[in-house]
Amino acid sequence: MDVKSYCDSLVIELTGWKAKVYDVVKKLDKVSSGEKEKVADQVRDMHIIIEELDDRINRLKKECPMEWNPEKIDLEGKFSGLKTKWESVWQNISPGDIGG
Repeated sequence: MDVKSYCDSLVIELTGWKAKVYDVVKKLDKVSSGEKEKVADQVRDMHIIIEELDDRINRLKKECPMEWNPEKIDLEGKFSGLKTKWESVWQNISPGDIGG
């Protein structure tokens, strides 16, 4: 796989992750204000992750770095942290609160 194809694949993958995180944030925006308070920190963190994904997607579209490993490792760490935040959100919110 050439570098351009690799970067295009990364853009697709990161865009998918961004959409998943955004969907969760959007659903959490619909919960009652009392329930929102329980997960405000996690939602704020998810907004930060969305911004970081946007930055990386834009960078990949503008320039395709030859060495992506350090950023890949950083992103993998964020996704791992996102899983923890995700679990924390669902411990504090019942699915019925968001129409589930």
